[in-house]
Amino acid sequence: MDVNVASLPTLEDLRLHVHQRLCAKDQLDPGQTPLQQALIVRAGKPCGLFFQLGGPRLLKTYALWAGEENRILYYDATGLRFAETRLSEGPDPQEMAA
Repeated sequence: MDVNVASLPTLEDLRLHVHQRLCAKDQLDPGQTPLQQALIVRAGKPCGLFFQLGGPRLLKTYALWAGEENRILYYDATGLRFAETRLSEGPDPQEMAA
């Protein structure tokens, strides 16, 4: 499993990084592959984001940003974790509540 460290201080930086990483896994064009996201809430407070990339032939890859843990976990279409990004600097999960 590939583990790296990145500084992604804003939510937009985080989205862009996840989109590029998921597309690179299956050699997809980010301009042609939409990224969907959903808010993860724990005890009524936002704590992360769930990302899903839909590719050709019903291909779906996923990423989970665990805001409190400052890391992003990446999963392939079979559910196998293939990478992790640890954030040296990341957005505040509470920003998503606004």
